[in-house]
Amino acid sequence: MKVKRIMANMATEELDKAEAFYGGILGLERLMDHGWFRTYGSDERMRVQVSFASQGGSDTPVPDFSIEVDDLEAALARFEEAGVAIEYGPVSEPWGVRRFYVRDPFGKLVNILQHE
Repeated sequence: MKVKRIMANMATEELDKAEAFYGGILGLERLMDHGWFRTYGSDERMRVQVSFASQGGSDTPVPDFSIEVDDLEAALARFEEAGVAIEYGPVSEPWGVRRFYVRDPFGKLVNILQHE
């Protein structure tokens, strides 16, 4: 058996908030829409990964998930322009990433990062 994909599924009645955050700010495409279930993504090729942690590094809370971007400063500007509070960072971490934390509209802690 081979794992081909891992999807994060989050329960909400407010699908338009997902569109604004994941589509609008992060620029992900709506790949699937059944009305009651929407999937956002990109054509970017990604590794299948699941992480487990006792902390988020630098004594931060463990984020619900991480999103790697190609331009952290551009991502930061988009979140700031949208009025999304930055909960941690931006900071360059000793393990070679620059990152910041935000909460999505559903309260999930999201680690936005770029490898340095």
